[in-house]
Amino acid sequence: MAKLDLEKKMVLALVEAVRLSERIKPSQDAKRRAFSKYGYLGSPRDPLLTAIFYGIMKRLGILDIIIKDLVGVNPYVLDPWLRSALRVLLEIRFYHDPSKRTLKYLRNSVAKLLSSKTHPYIGMYYTRLYDRILNTNYKYKPSSIEKEVFEYMLPKWYIDRIKQLMDEEADKLLKSLDQQLPLSVRVNTLKTTVEYVIKELRKQVKWAKQSRVIPTVLRFPGPFNFEKSKLWRKGLIIIQEEAAAIASILLAPEPGMTVVDLAAAPGGKTEHMAELMKNNGIIYAFDIDDKRIQRMKEILRRTGIEIVKIIKQDARKAPDVLGEEIADRVLLDAPCSSDGTIMKNPDLRWRLREEKVYELQSLQIEMLEAGWKLLKKGGKILYCTCSMLREENEDVISMFLERHKGEAKLVPLKKPYDPGFLPGTMRAFPHRHKTIGFFYALIEKV
Repeated sequence: MAKLDLEKKMVLALVEAVRLSERIKPSQDAKRRAFSKYGYLGSPRDPLLTAIFYGIMKRLGILDIIIKDLVGVNPYVLDPWLRSALRVLLEIRFYHDPSKRTLKYLRNSVAKLLSSKTHPYIGMYYTRLYDRILNTNYKYKPSSIEKEVFEYMLPKWYIDRIKQLMDEEADKLLKSLDQQLPLSVRVNTLKTTVEYVIKELRKQVKWAKQSRVIPTVLRFPGPFNFEKSKLWRKGLIIIQEEAAAIASILLAPEPGMTVVDLAAAPGGKTEHMAELMKNNGIIYAFDIDDKRIQRMKEILRRTGIEIVKIIKQDARKAPDVLGEEIADRVLLDAPCSSDGTIMKNPDLRWRLREEKVYELQSLQIEMLEAGWKLLKKGGKILYCTCSMLREENEDVISMFLERHKGEAKLVPLKKPYDPGFLPGTMRAFPHRHKTIGFFYALIEKV
């Protein structure tokens, strides 16, 4: 295998990208900003740098365990620039075969960067740690508890939960979260055709394939610069995974209906529902995040959607804002752990917190109750998440159905994925369906 030979600016771009990833989410945006600053975004060197960056994001927790062993304290006590530099150093040292030139830049150029960004003492301290790692042939041996963490690159508590959930299939599911999915877009049928988009995409990428589940969803290999793509800029395509796109189809809003989207931004599902409604009717889109709302506005503008009214408000207050029993359809793509998207957001795995699960569950139940108040008799609400944890999915629906016996009916979902752990619900599994993890429950107000 050829040695990893990086230019000085490539090493510095990686350190800056890792530093920005702590402040900018998703990490892809941090990567793009840093790579653009150093002139690598979209360049022939971009794929190599991107692969290293995502390797760091996937192994973030493991790299931090090694840093703690090196310095004797929690890495988050360290200066953030030093922490980022050490993550890059350990990734390249232990998971690649760096050339002498790369190692020289990792030592001297990174030390100078740290000194300029923070204090000369930080640069000197980094140099001492570098020399210890390289000159003493330092290696870290994981403890018996840590072995599974190193194997799956996931927190131990999460590994245990998935094992309880999936039994023999747990190993396949956990390993699938380390795989990279192709890029996925949905064609805006209000503006173009699938055939046209496939034809244009194939001029720019190695291959483009239609989803077997949703004909308007296309997959193709990255990297792909969406901002330079006319297809994206003109609103002919929307970045969306197959499992996310199926949600609007399951809810099946029709032209002329009143629809409420309770956690709408950044707007992919809102836009899709408007497409299904032929831009006829009204969608009330609730969210509280300014940046995500801005992205939703841009998506709706590009795609030509005119029936969405955005309301910046906590979705739990939606009945107070709109009144009760006003909606034919309600979509609740609930805030969740988002662990089903780890393949798309590799650093997310290390932000998962066990104590956060039940906090999210309480929020999900409150939002579902708000959605129920909005729904007309005979109307339907789709509850979905991109979490794979039972506590945020089947448990939420079971509690809700128990509370609304006689008035809430679960509409059985049988296609296109597999049954959930509560009869009538449905799940998309990464290892089975080659898409992100998703849960769906469709409830009718009888």
